[in-house]
Amino acid sequence: MNFNINNLVRENVKSMKPYSSARDEFEDFYTADMIFLDANENPFQNGVNRYPDPQQSNVKKTLSTLKNINANQILLGNGSDEVLDLIFRAFCEPKMDNVITLPPTYGMYGVLANINAVENREVLLSNDFQPQVEKILETVDENTKIIFLCSPNNPTANSFSTESVVKLLENFKGLIVIDEAYIDFSDKESWLAKIDEYPNLVITQTLSKAYGLAGIRLGICYASAAIISVLNKIKPPYNVNELTQVRALERLSNPEKIKFEITSIIAQREQLLKVLVDVKFVNKIYPTEANFILIKVDDANKRYDELIAKGIVIRNRTTQPLCENTLRLTIGTEQENKKLIESLTLLGFKTLTGLNSKIK
Repeated sequence: MNFNINNLVRENVKSMKPYSSARDEFEDFYTADMIFLDANENPFQNGVNRYPDPQQSNVKKTLSTLKNINANQILLGNGSDEVLDLIFRAFCEPKMDNVITLPPTYGMYGVLANINAVENREVLLSNDFQPQVEKILETVDENTKIIFLCSPNNPTANSFSTESVVKLLENFKGLIVIDEAYIDFSDKESWLAKIDEYPNLVITQTLSKAYGLAGIRLGICYASAAIISVLNKIKPPYNVNELTQVRALERLSNPEKIKFEITSIIAQREQLLKVLVDVKFVNKIYPTEANFILIKVDDANKRYDELIAKGIVIRNRTTQPLCENTLRLTIGTEQENKKLIESLTLLGFKTLTGLNSKIK
């Protein structure tokens, strides 16, 4: 496919001159033994009196090694939501362009489209929660800039078929953004391995899920150096604070602990799946490749309220397309899982045979 990123970038973004901060102008700031009187900072050292590295060089270097991708193909943001917002602002002309989303999916795609005055064209997933590729391509017009794919998908927990994604990548001349927030819980390979094969591929990931750092708000974007260059042009100068950068580096330096936690979550997920089969009000358990399970129940509102009364907060997804009477259960610790299982049991178990072994 003949792909030229310049055909997608907004004209005002092409012509703009990005803001240059004091830390951009003197790039040796973090290694040089100098007196810094250039940024109007408080000179008294307390660990955060200086502005943070605007390019988060150390975090990118670490991710570059872990993910086997060049640092100039990485953009970091204040959570994935900022990364997604930057993509809208760089490539979508307000009141002119459109994007395509595939409900049921992550709600912020639609919210960001509204904020940026960009039309959101929704093409529902199939009944087995897969992209309807032909319908998607039929919905595309000359002003369609982005197709958003969440894989593994939220709230359905499944990954999209390789064939569907490849067909979209090869037949759509805009950007394909694959949100891989839950990829660490799947046995599928990340699309990062294909980043150099498809120039229109953008991948977002996060440290909020598998890495357990939701509170520091660090989102990651991987794409071609050309796309990252455009996003860097419009990002706020100090969008990732010093505390976030330090905490991210600490966490990323201990991959074995992260691996242990992921393995534990997956094991607890499998335990919960075995129990849900025998819960009398569960009508369907959807396949999962995430750190949560989507289930179809007899009455989602009633079952949600019953679990709230037992001190357990889950997510009621019954208002989402194709998700009538569904509940989303995040996988907790072993003790939290045990409490959930005991509560489900009290609400109604098909058989008590083998129950004790299931909740150990």
